[in-house]
Order: sequence, then C-alpha cells, then structure tokens
Amino acid sequence: MPLNRRKFLGKSAATGAAVALTGAVSAPAAQARGGRPKGHKRYSFTVMGTTDLHGHVFNWDYYKDADYTDTAGNAQGLSRISTLVKQVREEKGRGNTLLIDAGDTIQGTPLTYYYARVEPITAADGPVHPMAQAMNAIGYDAAALGNHEFNYGIDTLRKFESQLKFPLLGANAVDAKTEKPAFRPYVIKKLRTPHGKDVKVAILGLTNPGIAIWDKAYVQGVLKFPGIEEQAALWVPKLRSMGADVVIVSAHTGASGTSSWGDQLPYVENAAANVARTVPGIDAILVGHAHVEIEQQLVTNEETGKSVVLSEPLCYAERLALFDFELEWERGCWTVASVSSKLLNSNAVADDPKITKLLEDEHALVVKYVNQVVGQATTTLTTVDARYKDAPIIDLINKVQADVVTEALKSTEYASLPVLSQASPFSRTSSIPAGEVTIRDLSGLYVYDNTLVAKLMTGAQVRAYLEFSAEYFVQTAAGAVVDVDKLTNANNRPDYNYDYVSGLSYDIDVAQPAGSRIKNLTYQGAALDDAQKFVFAVNNYRANGGGAFPHVASAQELWSESTEIRTRIAEWVTAKGSLDPAEFASVDWRLTRDGTPVF
Repeated sequence: MPLNRRKFLGKSAATGAAVALTGAVSAPAAQARGGRPKGHKRYSFTVMGTTDLHGHVFNWDYYKDADYTDTAGNAQGLSRISTLVKQVREEKGRGNTLLIDAGDTIQGTPLTYYYARVEPITAADGPVHPMAQAMNAIGYDAAALGNHEFNYGIDTLRKFESQLKFPLLGANAVDAKTEKPAFRPYVIKKLRTPHGKDVKVAILGLTNPGIAIWDKAYVQGVLKFPGIEEQAALWVPKLRSMGADVVIVSAHTGASGTSSWGDQLPYVENAAANVARTVPGIDAILVGHAHVEIEQQLVTNEETGKSVVLSEPLCYAERLALFDFELEWERGCWTVASVSSKLLNSNAVADDPKITKLLEDEHALVVKYVNQVVGQATTTLTTVDARYKDAPIIDLINKVQADVVTEALKSTEYASLPVLSQASPFSRTSSIPAGEVTIRDLSGLYVYDNTLVAKLMTGAQVRAYLEFSAEYFVQTAAGAVVDVDKLTNANNRPDYNYDYVSGLSYDIDVAQPAGSRIKNLTYQGAALDDAQKFVFAVNNYRANGGGAFPHVASAQELWSESTEIRTRIAEWVTAKGSLDPAEFASVDWRLTRDGTPVF
C-alpha cells in the first residue's frame, strides 16, 4: 500500500520544517562565567529525554485513519522527536549531548501490536521492531524499562532488547531466584571536554514495581521488582564510587507519591520525588509512567540540601525534555554547578524524512491491516456518554467476554455457574459507525492489550466490587444541576478504573456517599444472594489487582488465556458477520439520586 506522503506528514509538518530552536535551546556548550579566574575550567552539556512513547513513530491516528489532532494542537511521533534531536545536537555539538528514554515503548498502537502478534519479531527470521529501528536511527544512548514492555511476554521483550543498539536499563528488575539484575542496571557515558578531562555521566534505569501485579502471568517466579527508592539508594552510591561525575536516573515512575494498587505491594508506584528527596547523589531524574507534563520540578534532598531537577515530557513523543548541565573543575574533579530543565514541543517541527522513509513500509502494512472489514454494523455505536450511561458499545465487550468464558468452562465443574463480566469505558471518543466495521474500529474501542481471566466470586464480593467502582462518581445532591463533565473521575480516578458489570441489575445512587451507593442489586429479578457463586470474566489488569478493586486479585482463578480481548471482539464480530445491538445490548445499571433516575 503506497504511503500518501503529503497526508501522512500532517498539516503542521508542511509549515513546521523551517521552525528552528531559536530561543528554545541554550547557548553553545562550553562557556566561561564572568568573574571567574582566568583559565577556570567549565563545561556544559545537555541530556535529552523522552518517555511513554507507546509505539508512536508518526503523527498518525491508526484508529481514525488520519493525521493525529487534538484540541491543544499537539503532534506525536518519534519522527518529530528526531527533528528536534538533530537541531539540539547541531546547536550544542553532537559530543555534548545524550539522549535517553524512561520506558513504555513497545505497546500502545496497532503498529506495536502488529509486530508483537500479527507478524511477531520473535518469529524465525522475524522483522526488526519498528521502535527499535527508529530509536537506533535517532541514536538513543539508553532507555529504561517500562511496565508495558512486559505486556507481550519476556520473549518479545528480550528480542526487542537484542535489536537495540543501546542498553535497556532496569536496576530493580531482578532474577526471582538469585535476585541479581536481570537487565543492565546502568550505563556510564564519557563526554570529552575541551579541557582534556572527560565527564563521566552515569544513567541509572529504574522501572515500576507494579509489573509484578499487572503482568503477573509473565513474570511470577521469573522476575521480581523491588522498590524504586530502595534500589536507587543501593545503586547511586555505587555509581559515585565508580567515579561518576554526574548521576541521572531514568525512572518509569511518576512524581506524585501515589499508588494505584492499594496495599498489594509495600512500594510506591509514583516514587520519583521520593527518590530525589531521600537518596543523595542524584543530579536529575527523567520521570515517566504518569503521562503528565512536568517542565521542571525541584526537590530538595534531605541529606545534602541540594536541589534535584525532575522533568517529565508529555507522552507519545509530544515533548522532548532537555536537562542543561553546567560543570566546574574543582579540586581535581568535575562538580555540577547547575542543572535546569525545559520541554520542547514536537508540534513545532516537521517529521524527519529519514525516519519517514525508514518505516513507511511498516506503517503502510499496518494501515492496510487495521482497515480490514470484519462485519457490518446496523447502527452507530459510540462511547461519548458511556461513562455515565449504560452504553451498548460497552455491553459488546461484556457479551464477548461472557461468551468466551462460558465456552471455555463448559466442560468443567463450573459450567453451571452464572457468568458475570466487567468492562470499562476506556475512551470517550471511540465510535463504530453504521455500515462496514473494520479492525481499527474495534481496536479503537479496546485500546489496551489486555487478556481475559475467569475468577470465582461470591455475591457479597461482587457487591463490594460494585461499591468500589461507584466511587468513580462525584457525590451529587438530588436537587443539584447535573454537569456531566463534573460528575465523574472523583478523586482523579481515571475512566479505565470504572467498571460496568453485566449479568446483574443495579442502581448507583450518586446522592449517597461513597460506599453506600449500590441499590436494588438483583440477579434474574431477585435480590442478590451474598452467598451465591459467580464466574467473573475480567481483564488481566483487573484480575491481577490493577485499580485495587476488592477481592478480585485474591479470588480463585478458574481459567485464563493469552489472546487479547480486542482479538476476541474481532473474532466475535467476524463470526456473526454483523454488529446488531439486539444481540448484545442490555440495560444493567443506571445512575439515580434518592431513587430517581439522573437521566
């Protein structure tokens, strides 16, 4: 399929090619500061950083089959980052720069899915992963492991690692038996200075302990993931003892100090600021995982009193972080005089034609794949109001999951138990139009590479599960005006941590405080029996404790598989040949206030 180059490069690229970094990039690398003695040695260098690329090579939305656009005017893709990197290197001098990443690279778009599952890189004579090709061509110096690196199993991750021309770092990803590092913990890069004294820059990679929960099926008994803070405290002194003049941490962890897994692990999920505060000897941290934008956050180390600079560039290659270092030669060694950080916006530049040409065939192949027609829809289905109304498009997910689990258990002792299913409104913009249904339509509905698990739950446990899910709604008095934009995401809970449960009927009374909102909970028209047993169809993220929903992680597992739920949806639609809400839609729940429906 030929690549429509003009369409592919996007509207902003046509005018962005001439945009330079004037004012965005600091002055040339080696400078002298006024007032210093003659001959005083100083050296400046820049570390560039990306994170949470999630398979975004180009400014392309595979789910919409069009250039990526959003209301903020952002652009995405490593091809844009490549242009920024080239400009920074030209401004600073290639030898005065480093380029690193903080993880979550090989999952997130149909492009990465295709080379993990459809034409996998692990096959004999398999292809080189597009992300490896792009990052090698751009010239990364190191990257940390992200939790999503494990989504396709360790074999795929190891193959990807072998295809990289730079190290994949994870000091706290250790062998389950020996507890020795299973990946390279760090790399030390030497930068030549005009003064004949090299600067040794240590890059320590740390990943998220939540991998033990989220991808338990792949890592249990194989790898362990100790806490980020304790491992930083172990490794930073070692790096200093090896002569590191500068220590940078590339960490797949946010800066908020919060966790999404409740009390399931004794560690903090978003630990970057804690690391900066408690571990002496760190100069800067490239933050990842949280998908937020932090241009510069200064954290004072409790032991040294020095400021540590944190920066998190926006995900999907929308931003490039720059850490500008100034060093002084004092008493026979380099010391860090100052560090500052800023972000560059990839919407200001054009795609690098080198990257476009390198991966145009892979891109075209995936575009062709996702545009395959698998059925016909009798009506348009959308997620626009799915987070506060029982939407048929989410019922589709639950119907497919329940059917798959029912079939899988039909010859077991659990075949007679009723099957319930959970699903979340992942996207607010997904739509399956009336008429031809393609793989990209269905992939846009289920954007994660989750797989299906069957758990054994009681009625009481399901009730508690629903109460926890209902905490997603903001308490709204019966007489108050309902603003749907303010009705959900209580306590910043994301949409993917709100669950529908099919097979039951219930009301969610948002006038009530959290914990007492589930009303009129019935199964087949009768009040739910707390002792009744159910098979619960859940995605692997939820089954392993993602979102900290009660009971499900500890519940007995009856069955699981490695086929992605989105694949099961495509198979279901293909087998039916049509997508008719009459076959899967049901009104299982509604929002109420003091018994009166909100809508």
